[in-house]
Amino acid sequence: MPDPLSRGISPQQQAIEEELVRTVTASFDGTADGRLKELMQSLTRHVHSFIREVRLTEDEWKAGIAFLTAVGDITDDKRQEFVLLSDVLGASMQTVAVNNTAHSTATEATVFGPFFLQDSPEIAIGGDIAAGAPGEPCWIEGAVTDTDGAPIPRARIEVWEADEDGLYDVQYGDGRMSGRARLHTDEQGRYAFWGLTPVPYPIPFDGPVGKMLESTGRSPVRAAHLHFMVTAPQRRPLVTHIFVRGDEQLDIGDSVFGVKESLIKDFTRHPAGTPTPDGRNLGGKQWSRTRFDIVLAPAGA
Repeated sequence: MPDPLSRGISPQQQAIEEELVRTVTASFDGTADGRLKELMQSLTRHVHSFIREVRLTEDEWKAGIAFLTAVGDITDDKRQEFVLLSDVLGASMQTVAVNNTAHSTATEATVFGPFFLQDSPEIAIGGDIAAGAPGEPCWIEGAVTDTDGAPIPRARIEVWEADEDGLYDVQYGDGRMSGRARLHTDEQGRYAFWGLTPVPYPIPFDGPVGKMLESTGRSPVRAAHLHFMVTAPQRRPLVTHIFVRGDEQLDIGDSVFGVKESLIKDFTRHPAGTPTPDGRNLGGKQWSRTRFDIVLAPAGA
């Protein structure tokens, strides 16, 4: 099979291009930090390979520069368009995969997303993270264990999600804090809380990344999910989601490639008036229930 970098290119032209790659790569030879040297030289080789493989035109190069400039222009302390770009290219998910290698029965990780906040309110087991956000109530319960099945007491669990309109609290811009909280497991590693039944929603698509998705015929919609970040001493931190079995978006695709089969859970719906696990009066609302048991890998795994 012909080399895509040399297909149809004269030997003289190949030599010119290859010499430039060698020259630029060698310019980093004196980098004192060995890891930085590795990153810069590998990046150089891959960027030049891309340019040579697709025979990038100067107009396309200018369009690419303009696109990246627009990504930078829209980025601020509340919106990170570069992370969004990384997400939709699957780079975020690939980085997660590389840094969270499969280990025994440990729960799989997925993308962090742009809507996490430090210092979310603390709730007790059985508390409500919704804090007035609209949506169908959902009871979420489970246990946190190690890969040998031993419970992990006092594990810290951060949870956050969108409301029924597909918006996170920070997207409203009025300072509200809802749809998020933190709690700790009990001495048997158990946890439970009230949240909202997750719904599909689009990632922000009013910027350059959204225009790119539109131009390529891709949907900006994410599959319905609920975020978790779980930490405990001597355990590898876990950032993950759970997804809703039966969500039609699972068949269409998740715009940031975050879905894993092991993270798809059954959300059982109950009619209004069905007794709740903790006796809570939901005021005539239907509600759902799911279980998510979390297994943490050892630190360094």
